[in-house]
Amino acid sequence: MKIHLTSVFVDDQVKALHFYTEILGFVKKYDVPVGEKDRWLTVVSPEEPGGTELLLEPAGHPAVKPYRDALVRDGIPLAQFAVQDVRAEYERLRALGVRFVQTPLDMGPVTTAVFDDTCGNLIQIATRPE
Repeated sequence: MKIHLTSVFVDDQVKALHFYTEILGFVKKYDVPVGEKDRWLTVVSPEEPGGTELLLEPAGHPAVKPYRDALVRDGIPLAQFAVQDVRAEYERLRALGVRFVQTPLDMGPVTTAVFDDTCGNLIQIATRPE
């Protein structure tokens, strides 16, 4: 068994697609209309185009807002993405205007940082030893 797809709830799929592709560097994989305004919209890592997909899922379900608000209020990231060098990625993303709520932090064998994805979520980036 392996993870094939996971979701992040987003307030605006157009804005999310821009952020996740143009800022973070993911690549759009699927963009299929669902209903009148929503889309089945997934992105993948350019390093693994056949790997795990991230669904930029509309945040319309009534349970989403209180869930995400509680996570953000408590500073809990919704997802974690692996990067080669957290400090370098932190600098790259800050230069692009990304707002970090946690600067790079060494936590033993892992270095992490946390940013706001502009779509209602906190996302953690991490570098782990190989």
